[in-house]
Amino acid sequence: MTRTATAPRDLPSWALIPFVLLTFAITWGLFAGFVVYQEQVEAATGPLSGRHPGFVLATWAPAVSGIAMVLAFGGLRGLRGYLSRLLLWRVSWPWVLFVLLGVPLIFAAGSLIKGNLFTDPFPFDALAPLLGTVAFMAILGPMEEFGWRGVAQPILQRHVAPLFAGIVIGSVWGLWHLPAFLLSGLAQSSWSFGPFLLGNIALAVLVTPLFNAARGSILWAMLFHWQVNMPMWPDAQPYDTWVFAGAAVVVVWLNRKTMLRRGGAVTRVIPA
Repeated sequence: MTRTATAPRDLPSWALIPFVLLTFAITWGLFAGFVVYQEQVEAATGPLSGRHPGFVLATWAPAVSGIAMVLAFGGLRGLRGYLSRLLLWRVSWPWVLFVLLGVPLIFAAGSLIKGNLFTDPFPFDALAPLLGTVAFMAILGPMEEFGWRGVAQPILQRHVAPLFAGIVIGSVWGLWHLPAFLLSGLAQSSWSFGPFLLGNIALAVLVTPLFNAARGSILWAMLFHWQVNMPMWPDAQPYDTWVFAGAAVVVVWLNRKTMLRRGGAVTRVIPA
């Protein structure tokens, strides 16, 4: 008699609640510690910045929470299946062009509207610091995708159309960043939260059809996030928000058949 392999247990939909709570608890708890014990923290680990180890850990909270949920419900076998989504690299060429060229062009368009596209100097004067910063950004923000697109997106798409899943994730994603706007030393402290929240919603909507077209690829979500955070693109704030929002409207319209219905959307956190 031969044994038939069974699909690994997937996360139940209610796992989304502890995922979100744990994500916020880690990040907001760390930032609360910065506020209450700022002098002690800075004396021990240096001033708060985008490279501070506490900030990095706070940024990795969605990944920590997502992996914790996968281990809790799927064990090591489930974790292997979940991580196999990093190997899903096949996607149609228009999406490849959008990630590689479309995102930089959006920043260029925003900078052109702002009027500094041809006047601001390039932010790096040598290759070594450029490559170092690009490499660091690859392991900072993109790690969030293990949670937002790795766990939250498939679960939400079981219950609502991809467009609405993207809007919900973008809203939660933006709110999760709120403490960074309240602490000096971080880039967000000089930004306006309203446009940032709108930008997060636009980005979450933009990455949704890419995510589904790539069969739930965490890899492509991370590459998209990396491009958005790339340090060499021109400073386009806050106009890049409006360009991203316009791009999101266009992308939703072009993909309306899949964005407005649940059929065909990725709904498993752990592939069958």
